[in-house]
Amino acid sequence: MQFGIFSVGDVTPDPTTGRTPTEGERIKAMLEIALKAEEVGLDVFATGEHHNPPFVPSSPTTMLGWIAARTERLILSTATTLITTNDPVKIAEDYAMLQHLADGRVDLMLGRGNMGPVYPWFGQDIRQGIPLAIENYALLHRLWREDVVNWEGRFRTPLQGFTSTPRPLDGVPPFVWHGSIRSPEIAEQAAFYGDGFFHNNIFWPIDFVEKIVGLYRRRFEEHGHGRADQAIVGLGGQAFMRPNSQDAVREFRPYFDVAPVYGHGPSLEEYTAETPLTVGSPQQVIERYAAMRNHVGDYQRQLFLMDHAGLPLPTVLEQIEVLGTEVVPVLRKEMATGRPPHVPDAPTHDSRKATARLEAQEAG
Repeated sequence: MQFGIFSVGDVTPDPTTGRTPTEGERIKAMLEIALKAEEVGLDVFATGEHHNPPFVPSSPTTMLGWIAARTERLILSTATTLITTNDPVKIAEDYAMLQHLADGRVDLMLGRGNMGPVYPWFGQDIRQGIPLAIENYALLHRLWREDVVNWEGRFRTPLQGFTSTPRPLDGVPPFVWHGSIRSPEIAEQAAFYGDGFFHNNIFWPIDFVEKIVGLYRRRFEEHGHGRADQAIVGLGGQAFMRPNSQDAVREFRPYFDVAPVYGHGPSLEEYTAETPLTVGSPQQVIERYAAMRNHVGDYQRQLFLMDHAGLPLPTVLEQIEVLGTEVVPVLRKEMATGRPPHVPDAPTHDSRKATARLEAQEAG
């Protein structure tokens, strides 16, 4: 099972000091976070994609290319690649290029995004969000698998005899996760193609998570990609830890109370009761996340949001140290216990290349 970090790249004032980092400081902080993730043995670093303040990661492949040059093992991903407002031709070329630069350590998570104004900035209509996601991915899927593409749709100019370059590394496209917070249509899309489904459940109670992941698993099987429990599932998560749980709550509360995402709403206690946010000791985080598979089955990827709400970088790096050295090693063992042999691991470039080679041999 893969464990890692995802960042939305928000530039938020520290409520305890009043200081707001510069955009440059926030970008450099995300790079340090990625390097720390590899240092402590995590598997994945994923960056969001945003095109509006107060967020900085508008060019994920630029950031991930930098990280690729300075890491050896870390899988580089996106927490959202905007399939609705990006041209699928550009996505195909950008991520194939990154795949080559990173020697295959690349996958991506496609999503619609949750910022309505972005659509008109890129010439699109938010009311067409779902149709855009469906059509654009259908084209992206072909661009990575067909050397020459002829195509015509609703939302972009036709393609005639088009070849996307560079071609995917080793003829194996980057693995795609379809990310969603609330949309069953995206779960269906992931199931139709046999791709991964990442439910960013950080805002949702577990009963909703069970329903939408269950829908994806059921449709994955009905589309003929394997058994329901073989579907590829990822979940989001959030944690803040101190050896003493009361200290964790006391320290994190000011950040929670004014956070742009969930501040000025439910109390910290209400939010931690209803969502995966866990504020307490490392053992409490272990127990909370070890229990996730009781609700969604054995799954393949768990990503944590750690650098949000104005938390200073030294604190975030401390949190990642605890996550990587105290929490994840225990979770790896817990998640492996009783895992059926037929449930696959998270796909990697090497595993998918081996599968493609085997299928070619069987076909030949």
